[in-house]
Amino acid sequence: MAYTGKLKDPLLDELFEAVLTLRDIDECYQFFEDICTVAELKAMAQRLAVAKMLQENRTYTEIAAQTGASTATISRVKRCLNYGADGYKLVLARLAVKEKALR
Repeated sequence: MAYTGKLKDPLLDELFEAVLTLRDIDECYQFFEDICTVAELKAMAQRLAVAKMLQENRTYTEIAAQTGASTATISRVKRCLNYGADGYKLVLARLAVKEKALR
């Protein structure tokens, strides 16, 4: 199903096409180090960790202690999980399948 959300934009399309050309984690490190600040990368990684922990029904206190995320960040991620574009759910489901296959 094609994404038709509020962010749809030719520049973002090109960025996402560029990301899809990356072949492995090392290439991701190279590209994202060039395109993002360290703070931006850490914030995205933190949000993904928060989303995973929320899906595991962890408490805000546990999540904040383990990730360093503020309650505002945790609330925003929770809102995206519940009412967003389902991007977190899509990625977390695929990561779970990959993790299960590696066991």
